[in-house]
Order: sequence, then structure tokens, then C-alpha cells
Amino acid sequence: MPQTLKEAPLTTRSARAALRCGVYWRSIDPDTHLGYRKGKRGGRWLARWYEGAGRYAQITLGTADDVIVEGNLSFNAAVSSAREAVIAARQAAALAQAGPIQTVRSAVELYIMKRNERSSARAGRKIRSSADHRLSLHVLSRPELADVPLHELLETDLAKWRARLGGKIATRRRLTADFRAALNEAARAGRKVLPPELPSIIKYGLQSPESEAAGPGETIARTDQILTDKQVRDLLLEAARFDAEKGWGGDLWRIALVIAGTGARFSQVARLTVGDVRGHRIFMPSSRKGLRRTENHTPVPIGEDVADALAPVMKGRPANAILLERWYHKALGHGRWRRDSRTGWRASYDITKSFQTIALAAGLTGVTTYTLRHTSIVRGLRAGLPIRLVAALHDTSTLMIERYYARYIADGLEELAAKAIVPLVI
Repeated sequence: MPQTLKEAPLTTRSARAALRCGVYWRSIDPDTHLGYRKGKRGGRWLARWYEGAGRYAQITLGTADDVIVEGNLSFNAAVSSAREAVIAARQAAALAQAGPIQTVRSAVELYIMKRNERSSARAGRKIRSSADHRLSLHVLSRPELADVPLHELLETDLAKWRARLGGKIATRRRLTADFRAALNEAARAGRKVLPPELPSIIKYGLQSPESEAAGPGETIARTDQILTDKQVRDLLLEAARFDAEKGWGGDLWRIALVIAGTGARFSQVARLTVGDVRGHRIFMPSSRKGLRRTENHTPVPIGEDVADALAPVMKGRPANAILLERWYHKALGHGRWRRDSRTGWRASYDITKSFQTIALAAGLTGVTTYTLRHTSIVRGLRAGLPIRLVAALHDTSTLMIERYYARYIADGLEELAAKAIVPLVI
């Protein structure tokens, strides 16, 4: 039980001046006391709190304002400082009892481990995820941030880190998103012992600066990233030529065709099964972005040409077989390879270099498989499809469509808007 306290007059400088040298206490709450140690040259504020079993913990807060000097604490300021110090000490004690102290480093390393496991499971072999590369280089290599305990993390720590990032805006955004996800995951796991304001610290500390904010009508896809129908056909024609020349057996051409025909992400197309193709519709699996735990399938209409191109690889195969496969090779020695296994596409980099060569052959620069997705979204908007339908077909949100493709929404609705015009002057 806490001991009975004999309170001393400490609230004013005159009251403290009348005290003899020694230590005096005043209650803040039943288990917390503010102390004043008077010496010959002034006094200092103390704080103590009850820990149980008749034991108190004690700390020094600072110099009392017996002499008014900047930095000296008045009685009220000392009370506030004591409350904050006790809360921090009790949180630290709870953290110590809960296990090893969580740091930014431990939070990021756990996140990296989970991302690596997920990427390895998708690829069918052990690989490092993109988050591993980014966070190892830009966070774990900076001990001034990485070694900060999560319960001591400040908004300014994160803001300084964010301000020092270089590179393209898109790269900074992806890196920040990974870092935010790692910290938020740790904050959720430790919510019983970590400070309740930690999620807000993470949110505002990693907020993008105004210079990176998307302006009204800004599009994620530049004008040169939206291809005409002829350019898409030329691109697929070059893909077929490259495929035949390099001996891909149609594998490269087919995956490029499906991406162009559906506007889906590479990761979604790579997970398609034979059973997902039903006539002139492909039931596209949802992306694995964010915290989504269940996989849904959205029917996406395809043309007869796409359906015909897929028919040969579907014939005689079970419904749960991966639809689009490719050959992977095994090294036999310097410059010598042999076909080893035929499995599904593992990662987008399997197609990146080949697609760049194909695009250049078609007279296009800066074009990636994601360009086909941008083009598909804009094609739907220009055709006057409802924004909600365009978003559903491309596994995204109406908010994202409105934010990044605003100018193309106006283009697509121009003809409809024109029909609402009536003669006003007779």
C-alpha cells in the first residue's frame, strides 16, 4: 500500500522559500507524487510513483522556478511534466514485460520476412521481394531511424526521413507505402502496450509533401501512355514476331494479348486458370494488394480473337491448371541452357526486357505492360461506360479512376453531354 503522505506547501515561490533545506512531497493522485528538493542555491522538482510491494520509483524533472530563468519549471509545469514522465515510465515497464522492445528495425524486418515469404510462394522459389530491396536500402541502412524504439518514435523522425528521399515521385511513394505498412502492422500488433497516438504519428509523419500531391485532373497515365487501337495491334504483331523468332512457342504473345484484352495487371493474368476462361469471358482473380484476404473473380468480356488464341492451351487440360505457362531453362554451363520445366509466369520481370524490345520494334518508347492497362481503362471511359463498371472490370476503385483519369472521363462523356444542349436563341 502507498504510504500516508504529509503534504507540503509547494505551489508558490514564496511558500517554497519558507521551507528548510530537504525533500518535500505533494500528491498528484493516490499513486503519484510531485517532490521538491530544496538546497542552499534553489530547488529541483522530483516525481515518484508507486510500483507495488511498498516500492516507489523516482526521477528528477528539472529546476524549480525559485529564480525565474528560461527553462525552469513552475509548480503547474512540474505537475504536467510529472504526469507525462510517469505515463512514459509505466508504458516502458509494460513494454519490457511484454517482451523485447520493438524498434523500427524489428518492425521492418518482420514485414520484409512476410513479404519475402509471400513473393516466394507466388514465384515457386525463394526470392527477395521488392519491399526487401527498397526498405533494406532506405530504412535498415539508417541506424539513426532504424534503431529508434517504436514507443519513442516521433512524427519529426519520419518527416525528416521522408524529406530526404530522392528519385522519382512514384518511387518515393512506393517506398513510403511499404514503410507505412510495416509500421502500421507493428502498431496493430502492439496496440496494448504501444502509445495510442502511434498510428497518428505514422500517418502524419509519412504524409507526402504538397509538392508531390496530385493536382485537380492530374492523370497517372501520361498522354503518351495511352495507345491508339492501331498501336496496340502493332504492338501485338511485333510480340508475335518476337515470340516466333525467339522460340517462345506463343507463350509471350498470349500473355501480352490477354493483358491488352483485359487491362488486368500482370500478377492477375499470371494466376488465371483454365477454368477461369468461359466462352467470351475471363473470370479475372482480384489483385493481392493491401490487406485483402479473400480472392474474388470478376467476369471481364474478351473478343473472339482472344478466346480463339487461348483455345489451344486450354484443350485437354484440367480446370485448375494455370492457363498461361512458359518454359524455364536450366544452365548447363557457360552460355548453354536446356529446357527444364514448364510452369506459370512467376514475376513481371520475366516479360519486362522482352516487352521493351517489342515496343521499340513497334516504334513506341517508354511503353510497358502497364501501358496496356492504362489504355484499356481509357478505352472504356471514352466509350461512355459507367465509371463504376470501368473500375470493377479493372479491379480498382471509382476514386482512383476519378483521381487519375479525370481528363479522359470528360473526353468520354463529351458526346453524351452534347446531346443535352438545346437551342436557346430562337
